Amino acid sequence: MPTPAYDDPTAWFDAWFAEASQKISPEPNAMTLATVDDTGQPSIRVVLLKEWDADGFVFYTNRDSRKGEHLARNPAAALNFYWRELGRQIRIEGPVHPVDDAQSDRYFASRARMSQIGAWASEQSRELDDWTTFAERVKRYEAHFEGRVVDRPPHWGGYRVVPQRIEFWESGEFRLHERWEFRRESGPWSARMLYP
Repeated sequence: MPTPAYDDPTAWFDAWFAEASQKISPEPNAMTLATVDDTGQPSIRVVLLKEWDADGFVFYTNRDSRKGEHLARNPAAALNFYWRELGRQIRIEGPVHPVDDAQSDRYFASRARMSQIGAWASEQSRELDDWTTFAERVKRYEAHFEGRVVDRPPHWGGYRVVPQRIEFWESGEFRLHERWEFRRESGPWSARMLYP
């Protein structure tokens, strides 16, 4: 029976991500995030992976945004990394948990100052009557924080997608792709090969 390249999907992700980081520019950490609203309607968008380890994959956002509202009601998500230049993709599914305030504070402090200001100024996913309204909000928060550290807004923070399913897909000639799926509910991962 064939065996996967790695017994641990985290090690496999590390290897593929390292290669993508060397060969793909910009933003090899761009990933599609899928959430579902309370009627069952899915929604997708591209966000950036900022941290990961064996416990999951972390991204940051305005928690009052549409995605934040979805996750408050249905705390589960799917992620997809697609690196066309490498002929590879990674699919991840699992429950989602907010990261703690200390972790969100650390990441927020590492952001560019104008990105920090933008997090205060943007009412993400809400209707905007005119771009000048947003520009004025940016100026207002620039003035508010002038000469001091920009604190993290209380509505802004991270989410961790805890993987229960991870699939590694590598393209093959004539659409004869190689696919490996890892699954776990609790305990160790189990792996199986899938038809393309």
